[in-house]
Amino acid sequence: MKFQRVQYAKLNARQQEAYNFQKVSGVLADYGFTTIRLSDDWQSADFIAQHIDGQQFLKVQLKGRCTLAKKYMGKDLHICFHDRGAWYLAPHDELLEWAQQNTNITNTESWNTAGLYSFPCLSAALKQRLESYRLSGAEPSVPPEDRAVENGSQSGT
Repeated sequence: MKFQRVQYAKLNARQQEAYNFQKVSGVLADYGFTTIRLSDDWQSADFIAQHIDGQQFLKVQLKGRCTLAKKYMGKDLHICFHDRGAWYLAPHDELLEWAQQNTNITNTESWNTAGLYSFPCLSAALKQRLESYRLSGAEPSVPPEDRAVENGSQSGT
């Protein structure tokens, strides 16, 4: 069987969400999180991220881009999205508070009629605000002891 990469743009909305869940789950693994996908947006979350320390549990709403919504307020949710090669995972209410003070979202038709606003692209100011919530590394990290084997040299075995 020959594997072929899928074209993200050709996936339907549900397939794109599944694809994004798998991608971000891999990135979160580098940070010590395992993920559990939820089938029914439990408490507005698409998935739960559980840290290996057993203390951190994040309810996460997965989006195609940075999106804030009235219906997510006060639910202890994190918003996760991908933008130009980087994944971001930020507390919704904290980001909303910043956006209300530093952008015009509350004066938009989208916010006032639909109760949500999504940023088509990140402004320089928003990108700077999100920097501490940027997850680096789209590729899995290779432990140092595995690098020698990966590069073709084996030591001691």
